[in-house]
Amino acid sequence: MTTRRGIASFAAERQIGRLLILFTSVSVTLLVVGVLLLLAAGISPLDGGPPLDLSTLLSEVVALGPAGFLWLGLVAVIVTPVSRVVLAAITFGRAGDWSMVWIAFAILAIIATGVATAAAGTV
Repeated sequence: MTTRRGIASFAAERQIGRLLILFTSVSVTLLVVGVLLLLAAGISPLDGGPPLDLSTLLSEVVALGPAGFLWLGLVAVIVTPVSRVVLAAITFGRAGDWSMVWIAFAILAIIATGVATAAAGTV
């Protein structure tokens, strides 16, 4: 017998799945546009690229610079699984499954520690 909680959980999983598909499609589109702009500018993808500079990311995209699209696509790729964990925590919280909420927060803490460590250059 299907419970109300089970139906709500299934609906939430479907919404999360749709969001992940959307994030993945946006990521791939941004990366493809970046590679095409790179090739159109006569730059080899094997030459390496500019470092990530969040302060110039938007202006680079507006100027149709390949680096902006590539970095934005990579950021979107990174954000996709993180958003899944956040949405799972919310779903578990609504269902009252607090142990799973704490596990999701632990996963987010591990991800945040990794990002902070990498940003500090201590890797």
